[in-house]
Amino acid sequence: MFTISEIDSMVEKGIYSLDLKGEPGELYDPIEYLIAIGGKRVRPKLAVLAFNLFSDKIDYSIIYPAMGLEIFHGFTLIHDDIMDNADLRRNRATIHKKWNTNVAILSGDVMCIKSYQYISHAPAPVLKNVLDLFSQTAAKVCEGQQYDMNFESMPFITMDDYIQMIGLKTAVLIAASAKIGSIIGGATQKSADCIYNYGYNLGLAFQIKDDYFDSFGDSNVFGKKIGGDILCGKKTWLLVESFKRADAKTRQELYSNLKTPATEGDAQIQKVLEIYKSLGIREAAEEAMEFYHNKAIDSLRDCNLSKEQTEQLIEFARSLTDREK
Repeated sequence: MFTISEIDSMVEKGIYSLDLKGEPGELYDPIEYLIAIGGKRVRPKLAVLAFNLFSDKIDYSIIYPAMGLEIFHGFTLIHDDIMDNADLRRNRATIHKKWNTNVAILSGDVMCIKSYQYISHAPAPVLKNVLDLFSQTAAKVCEGQQYDMNFESMPFITMDDYIQMIGLKTAVLIAASAKIGSIIGGATQKSADCIYNYGYNLGLAFQIKDDYFDSFGDSNVFGKKIGGDILCGKKTWLLVESFKRADAKTRQELYSNLKTPATEGDAQIQKVLEIYKSLGIREAAEEAMEFYHNKAIDSLRDCNLSKEQTEQLIEFARSLTDREK
């Protein structure tokens, strides 16, 4: 079984060997730009790792589908940045800012198409299962993004609403990446389902961590301006939990700041962060991340994995929840 470090290296080599050039340049240059600025590569790494639990022969049958998962994720980022009107992605200008919105939309569309081309390299015996899972997941990601936008105009949502939204927007693709790797590797249905649940709960922890970074991260490390979610009125874990904990007066202060024109920027962000701190939201978010991390690990109990295989997945999970960006 390969180490996580060796799998990281395989994925990076796969990413940088992708030939995404084409004409017209305005359509394909943004794709290369996005892939080149890097990222955590969580989805392809987890796909390869899950595959390697059941097969020692890592070849194009898993590397290509893993690349497809990363390309699809890139497509969602391009469109997400447009909808959020984000200026930065990984400390670099977003595609719609560097080029324009029309170019960004079309480049994202091509990435979605290319993701299917790479996913379709899965071995013939499991190809239908893989494509069915990927297609279902792709639709769920779009559903999650729509809920995310719907929630921006709503005065408040419940924590159940929030978990459902990030489950669709973030967790299902991480879960599907794990299951696709397992299926291609030859896992039983039961093991593949267990690893899907592991990936799903890990995805929830991962998104709460991203929400956390938006308010309490270092913008130079995180790669985005701190407080972007606050200015957009996004219903993050931190905001939803704040509404739940706040008294009537504090809740009204939150409402007022969320309705403040984004032109006030830093002052608006600072006011909301002060409320978060007064309510103990930072510590609560850390506890929530640990809860879903532990739930992910508990999902592995019925996977029929060896101690070494289980420890590999535990190490991967911890690398995501303990990350600094």
